[in-house]
Amino acid sequence: MIFNKQWIDEWVENNLSAEQLSDMITMAGLEVDSISPVADNFDKVVVGKVLECVPHPDSDHMHVTKVDVGNGQVFQIVCGAHNCREGLKVCCSLIGAHVNGITIKKAKLRGVESNGMLCSYKELGMADESDGIVELPEDAPLGMDIREYFKLNDNVIDVDLTSNRPDCLGICGIAREVAVLLGKEFKHPEVKSVAPEIQDVFPVEVEDKDACPRYIDRVIRGVNQKAKSPLWMVEKLRRCGIRSVSPIVDVTNYVMLEYSQPLHSFDLNKLNDKIVVRKAHKDEPITVLSGEEIKLKDNTLIIADNKGPVALAGIFGGLNSGIDENTTDVLLESAFFSPDAIKGRARQYGLDTDASHRFERGVDHDNQLRAMERATALLIEIAGGKAGPVNEVVAQDKIPVHKPITLRLSKLYKVLGETIDENTVYTILKNLELNPVKVDGGFTAVSPSFRFDIAIEEDLIEEVARIYGYDNIPNATPVSELYMVHEKEEVVLDRQIKKALVDVGYNEAITYSFTDPKVLSEFSDIKPLMLTTPISPELSAMRTSLLAGLSIVAKYNANRQQRKVRLFEQGLRYIIDKDAENGVRQEAMIAGISVGDIDDESWTQKSRAVDFFDVKGDVEALLAVTADADAYTFARSNEKFLHPGQSADIFKNGVKIGFVGMLHPLTAKALGFKQHVGVFELLRSAVEKRVVPVYHPISKFPSVRRDFAFVIDKSVPVASLTALIKSVGGAIVQDVKIFDVFEDESLGDKRSVALGVIAQDVEHTLEDAQIDELSSKIVEEAKNKFGAVLRS
Repeated sequence: MIFNKQWIDEWVENNLSAEQLSDMITMAGLEVDSISPVADNFDKVVVGKVLECVPHPDSDHMHVTKVDVGNGQVFQIVCGAHNCREGLKVCCSLIGAHVNGITIKKAKLRGVESNGMLCSYKELGMADESDGIVELPEDAPLGMDIREYFKLNDNVIDVDLTSNRPDCLGICGIAREVAVLLGKEFKHPEVKSVAPEIQDVFPVEVEDKDACPRYIDRVIRGVNQKAKSPLWMVEKLRRCGIRSVSPIVDVTNYVMLEYSQPLHSFDLNKLNDKIVVRKAHKDEPITVLSGEEIKLKDNTLIIADNKGPVALAGIFGGLNSGIDENTTDVLLESAFFSPDAIKGRARQYGLDTDASHRFERGVDHDNQLRAMERATALLIEIAGGKAGPVNEVVAQDKIPVHKPITLRLSKLYKVLGETIDENTVYTILKNLELNPVKVDGGFTAVSPSFRFDIAIEEDLIEEVARIYGYDNIPNATPVSELYMVHEKEEVVLDRQIKKALVDVGYNEAITYSFTDPKVLSEFSDIKPLMLTTPISPELSAMRTSLLAGLSIVAKYNANRQQRKVRLFEQGLRYIIDKDAENGVRQEAMIAGISVGDIDDESWTQKSRAVDFFDVKGDVEALLAVTADADAYTFARSNEKFLHPGQSADIFKNGVKIGFVGMLHPLTAKALGFKQHVGVFELLRSAVEKRVVPVYHPISKFPSVRRDFAFVIDKSVPVASLTALIKSVGGAIVQDVKIFDVFEDESLGDKRSVALGVIAQDVEHTLEDAQIDELSSKIVEEAKNKFGAVLRS
């Protein structure tokens, strides 16, 4: 909203400067974007009258004039404006004046002496563009300083309003705010009714009463379109960013700026039969005032006559009913359109008007008659004419009803942290026109028709706070009680599972529970549950494996030059099971996929593709969350979609819970992958319970390491060998490290596995005899259980 300070001063008496006013309303929630003068800082420019205007002897576009500037002073001035003529009152800059960044001096223009300059609005800094010099009214007093004549000691204030304050899209609303902030009761200027001089009424039919609860029109005949809008009106419009067009258009714009109530004017002689407020028919055409033809959508509220649309309701007028220079009879419209009926409609046609800006945010539903009477009086005063009676169609049951709201003083004090005097609260509510009534412990209030954003107790608290002044509320540390909330174990575990995978480079994905049956068949032989009405054939099967959705997402990213794609997901899989509820067993799973490189290329290393041990290590990091890693073992997997030599089934206490490995090359090719792909999937229930950590003191005694190189069958998992060593050593075996695996033709179907066993006791230093005894037990048990022998 752009407005000028002097206009506010007419509505509310105050001694504030523009800066003080701006600071005050900004602190009350009406944020001021800018303050700027209404004109440049020129001087020595006065009202003059052109006594004589003749063509320049050496120019085809300039004139030589004689200009009377009062006090018997007449100057010869050369002017190039096309509208310069004898008898015209003008803005005359005298010798020595500072205008438009230059100093006016006596000069010769093509051999003719010029003693000043006749100015345009642009040269005075009062407009960005202007067509010729300023034409002043005939009653402008000669010699009067132009700054005084135009009252240019004024500022334009630009306020960035939030969408909940459409009441401040008019001078009335801004002035009301200023009055309340100054502690004054706002008094509305009196708007007198205009008595009808003719009995002409143009009938109205409102079909959509929800969209238009109130519609007022009025016939005015005999309007003189050649009349000029008064300077005070033109200046107020200009300072608010609106160009003067004609008396009718200027009046409707002026009243809109005053009361935030858009009006529309029709050429009465272009309308047929009656006004109908209705929804448009699909593709119904209308040519709007800008000349653009629009095909209407059936969600658009329109104003029509018996021939078709004549305006987009609350948005834009139609060219076929618009005011032109020949208009003498006018139909004025003042309506309340529901915000829901207007919201978004202008944008769908690429339009944005002052009217739509106000209507889609909401206008005062009790303001239409006041605006109509004000516009009627101004139009008749400026351009003459005779008005008919006001014609109103209203659906009272559709007009918004504002319900009482209770404000508890205890709640007010608690929220603000400040005890405000009860009488002060009452005065604030009263000045805001909230009609407060004292009740036990507080007040009840009813929001006025122009403040439909006030609906709950918190809204009243905000109003009291901003009028009381946020700066008047002392800074204080909030007083509150802090409680240590016990987190459920499953919540903690869920967070730790995600963290474990994120820490090793995975991102969480969430895919649909329904997926492509072709992709799903690559991961599972289980018959899926098929949807009867799928979104598409590619989303027709309920997943029996999370890897189907993850592989689709991973391929999408890999195909877009993502060299390192690592994703995981937690979710349900759905297995047909006649013994389960509704015939479907739902199992919570955790799955992951790793595609492409595992390491980024750098000066210290080359990039490396993901392999089985990378993905297995990721799974081990996940299982470590349970603090029971020894319960999990790995064994060769027979899953057909996994690489036979680079895959493993995962067991917990001997029960299979999932798998990990690299995709079989044929599976990867079928899925469209060109890179190495590692996957894992396991039951979430297998990692849902954590072993409570038991803390032991760190041993202060030295550790001892013994290395063993066993020759064992290739069929024996190395994990089984390490588990055996830990069970033999008991508490003194702190760790078993595998540091070498050797295979050779000379070993046949066996391999050499080198391990480092680290032993340490927390109570004393281990002696050689104890170490030797432990070593002998390890060798003996490895031989007895796995047929392992020490490599010679």
